[in-house]
Amino acid sequence: MKTLPAHVRPYRRTPEFDQDSVPAGLLGRHTTAEGVWGVIRVLEGRLRYRILKPAVEEHLLDPEHPGIVEPQVPHQVELVGPVRFYVEFNR
Repeated sequence: MKTLPAHVRPYRRTPEFDQDSVPAGLLGRHTTAEGVWGVIRVLEGRLRYRILKPAVEEHLLDPEHPGIVEPQVPHQVELVGPVRFYVEFNR
């Protein structure tokens, strides 16, 4: 799993989502904007996080293991049962 660069700082976050409210866009292939890093923070349950390029990586996220999203790298999440999470954006 990647790590956030030391110079980036959070500037906004999504609302909390659960298995019933997660936007369809997060479940499909998507990216962050140029220069924007994401941190997927799971509060309860688990999410499967797939990094789709340059090589496919798959990580199981839980409250102790956040997912780091690199700028403009295609990725998606998959529900693994009941979950609560949000995404924090950094630049």
